[in-house]
Amino acid sequence: MTARKRALKKAKLRHAEYYDFQAVQDGLYKDSKDGKEFCNLIEIIIMPENIRMAYRNLKKNPGSHTPGTDRKTINDIEKLTDEQLINKIQEKFRWYRPQSVRRVEIPKGNGKVRPLGIPTIMDRLVQQCVLQVLEPICEAKFHEHSYGFRPNRSTGNAIAQAYKNMQMSHLHYVVDIDIKGFFDNVNHGKLLKQLWTLGIRDKKLISVISTMLKAEVAGIGFPEKGTPQGGIISPLLSNVVLNELDWWLASQWEEFPSKYPFNDRRNPNGSPCRGNKFAALRRSGLKEITCVRYADDFKIFTSSYRSAVKLFYATKGWLKDRLGLDISPEKSKIVNLKEKYSEFLGFRMKVIPRGKRKNKANKGEPRYVVESHVREKSIEKIREELRKLIYAIEYPPNKAHCIYAEVSRYNSFVVGVHDYYSMATKVSADFRPIAFSVQKSLKARMRQRLKTAKEVRRNKIPVHITNVIRDKYGKSDQLRYVNDLALAPIGYVRHSHPIQKAYGANSYTEEGRKLVHKKLDGVDMAVLHNLMRNPIDGESIEFNDNRLSLYSAQKGKCAVTGKQMEADEVVCIKKIPKEQGGTDKYSNLLLVCRKIQELLNVKDIKTFSEEMDKLNLDKKQSDKLLKLRSLAFVESC
Repeated sequence: MTARKRALKKAKLRHAEYYDFQAVQDGLYKDSKDGKEFCNLIEIIIMPENIRMAYRNLKKNPGSHTPGTDRKTINDIEKLTDEQLINKIQEKFRWYRPQSVRRVEIPKGNGKVRPLGIPTIMDRLVQQCVLQVLEPICEAKFHEHSYGFRPNRSTGNAIAQAYKNMQMSHLHYVVDIDIKGFFDNVNHGKLLKQLWTLGIRDKKLISVISTMLKAEVAGIGFPEKGTPQGGIISPLLSNVVLNELDWWLASQWEEFPSKYPFNDRRNPNGSPCRGNKFAALRRSGLKEITCVRYADDFKIFTSSYRSAVKLFYATKGWLKDRLGLDISPEKSKIVNLKEKYSEFLGFRMKVIPRGKRKNKANKGEPRYVVESHVREKSIEKIREELRKLIYAIEYPPNKAHCIYAEVSRYNSFVVGVHDYYSMATKVSADFRPIAFSVQKSLKARMRQRLKTAKEVRRNKIPVHITNVIRDKYGKSDQLRYVNDLALAPIGYVRHSHPIQKAYGANSYTEEGRKLVHKKLDGVDMAVLHNLMRNPIDGESIEFNDNRLSLYSAQKGKCAVTGKQMEADEVVCIKKIPKEQGGTDKYSNLLLVCRKIQELLNVKDIKTFSEEMDKLNLDKKQSDKLLKLRSLAFVESC
């Protein structure tokens, strides 16, 4: 998972605190765990707190600037007042009719295209409102071995679990099943029944979701099946569909009742110690199986070829009979991991012998460890993208587009692929040929402007290198400098072990959140919630939303005096007034106490000086106040 995605996931968790919606989500999760049914969810969905939080989550999503069929983006919504936005969303839920979905085709690596359905920005906001209420209910029912599009889970967690199955559990046969056009073939009726089975019994909400699924696709018509990729709620619905598969597979081993008694003890961290149960199951003669799933990409691990064959045909039949889904014969197969590689999430993995096992039961037998590579297709994609980035550095798109921006894009890409593909045990060897071709290309294209790390150190040439690049690559001789700007070395990468999901990490329990993030120390939540529930009349939703972010960032303190503010003292000012071209963007806003705001509005210089003296501000505080006054273009009478 990239740093950006991690930040977005943690931000969503923080937003539930901002908008006082955390207790509601916690209650939904607990009730779902307890098997309760939900018949009045629409009432929760249209709560002002949920709508405000949906706006915040949506505007942080990079896709919010992608227009739908109405050509509108988040920039159009942010101009609405808080009251206008809430009324619009509540009105939509009275009789929901989505606008047509814009269809976009994204090229795939195999020459084919992946169709995306992009709803209008208002329909995406409606979907976000629904998602925030459905997610805690569904999370309580989802299986532990599902990792895609879920809070506090990542591709790294899925890879770590796959490695564990191969190396620690000695499951060396894998069933690879590729569902043919999964997102395009989901049965709407079956999906709605699955939601009903999960306890979502609000008929009006079921009707709203059904309408979302059947929204017209511009130029195509009304779909009879499938969940459109590109919709906010589609990833959750896809997990609902395949959750039944997760539990069916678990029933074959992990959830199977043991004939033999075992000690159901717990680990010191509170997690269930399932080793004793599994040992009892093995004594029963059952063949161990387990699954790792990331969206529609999943692998079933087992210990023998015979079990793998049975699982292959049983799973194929189950998918067809229960979900009406077919598998791709060309891509679905059984792999002996001792002999061949199996591909998963951009990696190729197998096991190789290394030493002997030392435990009493298997002493002297070969010990197998994971060997993994970056997939060939992924290597080609990286190589092609680097070619484009190097070309952009040599020939910037336009004169105004500086080389610094292109170098930053190049470095961001390199850091990103290193962060992800370092999970491959042979990542250094895989990236070495790429590094050779990049070095060759840089030397050929930018010989006059290129400097090596050794040249820079030897001649003490002043160069610009960001802290991130210095910390990660400062010791590498592969560093190159173009126009004295550091280029991250693609070949300087080491294997790092993927981390398994922390047991108990959960966005919807108090204990689980402690494992995800820290509390908002120093922030008075009562004041924050008071500001949220009392937006400034006449100001845009963007202004009122940023006011909450500022209160959290400033920890409730005045930007000038540094003193803690009570709810009635908090004033949000625009550094550059609206009349002077100022906007409601975060960068143009500041929270100050009411006394400072009143002082900024004083135009007479003498009166201003007298009132400022009464505040006993130090030089730093006085300079801040004078700078704000100059930005506001306040003139003396």
